[in-house]
Amino acid sequence: SGFSYHNLRGMDPSYAEPSERFDAWLAQAMTSAPDERAEALTHWVDAPAARIAHPREEHLLPAMVIAGAAGSDPVVHTYDDHVMGIKVSGFAAGTPAAA
Repeated sequence: SGFSYHNLRGMDPSYAEPSERFDAWLAQAMTSAPDERAEALTHWVDAPAARIAHPREEHLLPAMVIAGAAGSDPVVHTYDDHVMGIKVSGFAAGTPAAA
């Protein structure tokens, strides 16, 4: 999916803490059981630092598509890093491929 953080005006280390809070919430939400995942994502705007991480909701749509495509399958946390001091994650539907 797209990054867990998409605030180009806030791409500097001073936004590290809010990016960590939203990323932790999103990782928990995305990897939850399907019903819990759907409920959490429905109310994403109430997540910690949601509007700091995503001032505009359409930048979170890739995560929503992944969650919907997964259906009853798991969502896997496939990417975990820091970019310009900001915590970012990525997710995929289904089981990760063997390395």
